[in-house]
This record gives sequence, structure tokens and C-alpha cells, in this order.
Amino acid sequence: MLSNVVFLLFFYSNWDVSTYSLKNEFMVVLPKELFKHCYGSYAIAAVNVFTMEQVHGLFRAGEKANAPFLVQITPVARNYANAIMLTAMVKAASKIYPKAVYSVHLDHGNEEHAMNAIKSNSYHSVMIDASHDYFNTNVKRTSAIVKEAHKKGIFVEAELGILSGVEDDISIDEKHARYTSPNEVESFVKHTNCDSLAVAVGTSHGAYKFSSGQGIQFRILEEIQQKLPGFPIVLHGGSAVNLNEVQRINNAGGTLNENASGVAPEEIVKSIQYGVCKINIATDARLLWTRVHREFFKDHPEQFDPIVPGNTYMEAYEAFMLQKFDLLGATGKAAAFNTKTKK
Repeated sequence: MLSNVVFLLFFYSNWDVSTYSLKNEFMVVLPKELFKHCYGSYAIAAVNVFTMEQVHGLFRAGEKANAPFLVQITPVARNYANAIMLTAMVKAASKIYPKAVYSVHLDHGNEEHAMNAIKSNSYHSVMIDASHDYFNTNVKRTSAIVKEAHKKGIFVEAELGILSGVEDDISIDEKHARYTSPNEVESFVKHTNCDSLAVAVGTSHGAYKFSSGQGIQFRILEEIQQKLPGFPIVLHGGSAVNLNEVQRINNAGGTLNENASGVAPEEIVKSIQYGVCKINIATDARLLWTRVHREFFKDHPEQFDPIVPGNTYMEAYEAFMLQKFDLLGATGKAAAFNTKTKK
């Protein structure tokens, strides 16, 4: 059997390799193949993880639903838990849930985190977020990361346009947000050679989306697809922000603004036909964590054991992700890759 080190050298030196398994312990499918398969028919859930419970819940749901997914790790998560710890948890989960089909993605990376992720040989794709810069600077920064990533066969997501909202260490006031210009996307992809493009079409980060009530701008999304036919589009800020969750949090002592709103499920589904292949999910998982723990300690104030609410959270997270896979049309779609990955 090839050692992990020897295999990784082989794997990352070959851009055409699409899948890998070693005695069914790894069921990795590269984003390039995932997006090629899902384009126009279903979408891949890209889920931010920070904790062991989230990793368990995500892999458990992915395996049960037979749905492919992306494990997303942000710079804030890497700083919080340590990058080595997070990727080790993902590797362990792939052994515990050997039928789960997934890739590992760096979300909202800067140069420091993107280059570290590329060198670590632990990521299958990285995002370089230079969307807050002027167009030419964005092209320059993105191109530099693409050049290094492609040397190892690593997929690169870029972003054009600015989303508003607050998430992790990202905080953009709505007045500074701007939609992606369809007239710029073709030139941007051509000059950067990026592999997928995150666009700003009305969604926002965090729990307070769509304050203007406009929702996803499908006209812009359609124009982008016309400029980039067949090219994978990414939707950030894809959480639904269930108001029932917000109310339950507040009933258990929280003080969240009940004007919080997310992306309507029907809009998420509609976006898929316009080339959206990857939908980012973070806020919903945070609200779920908050609700489970607030309710638990309100109902059981004598408790102090983290394992008990932790188990409840993993079960709730699994159920939540099963619903997301159904919504995105991804349930059962991993079967297309299982025949490739099994040896």
C-alpha cells in the first residue's frame, strides 16, 4: 500500500486526477468533478466547520444522504482551532464515515492562509478573496494564487463584487456592497484563470440579509451565466436564517433581532438553473448551535457536562444537513462518484 506521503505527492502533482480512495478510508472528489456533474441540476453544500460536533454531523449526514459536500474551513476557524487540528478532524471523519463523498475547501482566504493551505497538501480547493480591491488589483492577487495552486492541482475560487454583512472577521456595511458586474466576469476569469467565481447578486453574510427586501437578483445571475456558459458560480451567504430558530433562541434568553432574514428556499433552488454549483452555509449552523445550547442550559441549569448538549447538537446538525441536501437536490448524487472512488 502506498504511504500517505507518497500518495499525496502523486495526487497533487496530477491535475487530471478526479477521485481518490485508499481502502475506502477516503472518498474525495475534486470540486472540478463535483461542479461538472451538478451544473444546472443540483448544488453542492459548502459548509463551514469550527468544531468536532459540526464535523461529525456533516459527515454523518453526507454519508446517510449519499450526498457530496464541501467541508469549508475559514481563516478564523484556522486561527481558533489551529489549521492542523481542523484538517486532522476531517481526515478522522473520513475514516469514521468511509462512504462520505467530500472535498476540503479554504473559504475567504487571504494570501497568507491560501499559500499555507496550498503548501499543506490538505486542501482540494482554496478561495482567494480580493473582492474588496479594485478590479486590476483583484486580478493580480487572484492570478498569483491561481498560479501556485494549479501547480498542485488545487482548484481556486475567486470573488468579484462585494457582499454586505457580518461573518467571522468580515464586516461590510450595506452602502459599501456592490453587485457583480456581468460585463466584467468574462475578462476576470480569462485573466485570472480561476476555476469558479463567487458573485454578489443580493445575498449577504450573517443573519441579517435582504434588509431592502429585494432578494437574489436573478437578472444579474442570468447575465453572468450568459457571459460564462458552463462555468461554476458560487453563492455566498446562502443560509436560510430560520425565524423559528431565532425566536427559540430569544425564548431561551437570547436577544437576537427578530428582523433577521435569510435566503428563501425557493430562491436557492431557482439559482441552480443559472449555474450556481456551490452554496455556502455558515450562519444557519451557528444559529442551530446557539439554540440547542441555550435551550439545554435553560431547561437543565444544574448541568455542566458539554457532552450532553454536544450529542443533541450533533443530532440536530445531522437532521439540518439532511434537509439542506434535499433542498439542493444533492441527496443520492454521491452514487455517481462511489463507483469511481471504490477500488
